[in-house]
Amino acid sequence: MPTPVSSIRNLGPASDASFARAGITSAEELREMGADAAYRHLLTHGSRPHFIGYYCIVMGLQGRPWNDCKGKEKDELRARFDAIVASVQEDKTAVPLGIEAILNDIGTGLRR
Repeated sequence: MPTPVSSIRNLGPASDASFARAGITSAEELREMGADAAYRHLLTHGSRPHFIGYYCIVMGLQGRPWNDCKGKEKDELRARFDAIVASVQEDKTAVPLGIEAILNDIGTGLRR
């Protein structure tokens, strides 16, 4: 039986739901993907970017508390986070967010 994503430190029931929407249904899958690939996967499946959420995953996969991320390490994680978000924003196959999703739902088409 797979272990829930929420069994990873720093991640709770809301994480189970977010990862499940992106097709990641177990802690084993998340560990195998790694933090960066899993977070990118979340974003391409409609989750909104949030830096603290990202570094909670990174810290959790290392077995560390979320607030253990400080100084240079936090700055480096911010750069990785920004790069992931930028790559998803350039990805035309990613699920649109915010107003773009609403406009698509009402049929006004893609932003030009």
